[in-house]
Amino acid sequence: MAERSTAAVDVADNSGDKPLAAKADKATADGVDTQNGRAADGPMTEKDGERTNAAPAAAPELHSGHKLARRYRLEECVTRLDGFSSWRAMDEKLRRAVGVHLLPADHPRARSVLAAARSSALLGDPRFVQVLDAVEENDLVYVVHEWLPDATELTALLAAGPLEPHEAYQLVSQISQAMAAAHREGLAHLRLTPSAILRTSTGQYRIRGLAVNAALRGITSETPQRADTEAIGALLYAALTQRWPYENDAYGLTGLPKGVGLIAPDQVRAGVHRGLGELAMRALANDGATASRQEPACTSPEELAKAVAAMPRIRPPEPAFTAPPEYQHTTYQQGSYGRPTPPGANTTQVRPIAPPPPPLQSRTGRALKWGVAALLIAALGLGSWQLADTLLERNNGGTNGPNQTQTESDDAPKPVTPGKALSIADASVFSPDPDPLNTKDSHKAVDGNPETGWATPRYDGYANFGNLPSRKGGSGIIVDLGSVQDVAGIDLDLYASGQKLQVRAAAPEASSPSELSQFSQPITELKDVEKKLKANLDKPVRTRYVLIHITSLPSEGADSYRGGINEIKILGTTP
Repeated sequence: MAERSTAAVDVADNSGDKPLAAKADKATADGVDTQNGRAADGPMTEKDGERTNAAPAAAPELHSGHKLARRYRLEECVTRLDGFSSWRAMDEKLRRAVGVHLLPADHPRARSVLAAARSSALLGDPRFVQVLDAVEENDLVYVVHEWLPDATELTALLAAGPLEPHEAYQLVSQISQAMAAAHREGLAHLRLTPSAILRTSTGQYRIRGLAVNAALRGITSETPQRADTEAIGALLYAALTQRWPYENDAYGLTGLPKGVGLIAPDQVRAGVHRGLGELAMRALANDGATASRQEPACTSPEELAKAVAAMPRIRPPEPAFTAPPEYQHTTYQQGSYGRPTPPGANTTQVRPIAPPPPPLQSRTGRALKWGVAALLIAALGLGSWQLADTLLERNNGGTNGPNQTQTESDDAPKPVTPGKALSIADASVFSPDPDPLNTKDSHKAVDGNPETGWATPRYDGYANFGNLPSRKGGSGIIVDLGSVQDVAGIDLDLYASGQKLQVRAAAPEASSPSELSQFSQPITELKDVEKKLKANLDKPVRTRYVLIHITSLPSEGADSYRGGINEIKILGTTP
């Protein structure tokens, strides 16, 4: 699971400024609204129910190379505005880029920023860019958050044109569900602008600046759910039309014509998806617009998420298929290479292709027929000989009588009977990613208590570990028996039924295997299993390390997925 952290803070408003340049997506990790490569410093537009508090203009005077907590090294100042500054920094302990917001401890908003950052970190929802640290130290207050260099701002996506219907559907669906979850925990955003929405390389949308953006800007609202719902409606409207649904230009988008009020998206741009356009109007009805088809307005993210779920699902566009060009023989392939060519003649010629011979009439076909005939004759002869031999033995009473039957039964392999459970020396989490999943609870899967166990994080929307590229190899538990043993069976008590998993063993000579390819001996096949899984082997497997490999997680309801293992027993052979 991603560490608890927050989105970088959206520190300035673009209302009334010029459109963003093509480099707008370079600020994706910080959350600062930018315009033409610099932070916007214009005043923020106040909306219904929102208030901004005055703040001093002086930001902490720091420089590149300064270290916070002997760990976070400041590298580049992204913006310096309204008494605070935002930086790109390096976490030298974990060797990763982070974002940092700094403000003096005596700043009038310092207390509220710390409280907002800590509340956002406690949410722990991976749909939000998350807070990693929130500290007051040496007359400074700083908030450390995730840095997402591979994500793209919605501002940059809209600069290229409106989103196609499936992408707009994913946008409003994911954002409304995430904000509904945040409001259930008492958290509001109040600064949901295009620059606060990031699209990752896997197609997921993440929200940055939950609670922290508003705290840094001193924004409050008496109706936070209504404010966030209207902001989501504005994002959907912009995604469908590439226009901002108000008269003022903002975030690189042109506003609506002055004096006409809020008009439906299909009146701004032809070809807009009707259902999504009506949904945007229902969310924006809070600003005085009339909802389409007289349906009630959505006044909270929860109502908006339910309205999106009630819509027919919009399928992604079919990929365009381009037929390959017809193959043409060159003069070399046609045997005319080196011959004189008339001036102006094309050296690439189309040679008529001779039709293939009738089936089985070619040289290969005739050879195949004779081969099949010979095999049939041989099979008939062998069958006749075996039948005659059987009849002769029956008439003669058998050569060895019952003794032969007894000998054959003695030579037949006997099934292995699993014995008692083998002692387990250690258990660790298997993860191809260098940052393993939930390593602290791995011992609970082998503690002899089926009421406790190891569990994966909870993933929303995807059963394959959040559809993250680093999790394509799945996860699971590696069991160390302490020495090479004969394994005759397994007995698993799982976190929930419906997990897709496989049990594999490493070679006897393996030492500390950590990759899937090193577990070369399959014990069970990869399949969906019930909550309890027992398997006995026909032939014992000699190994020291056994891997329970999970590749897909079961649903916990509400489009949420989670799995794990409560108890593992490795069975030896009967003495």
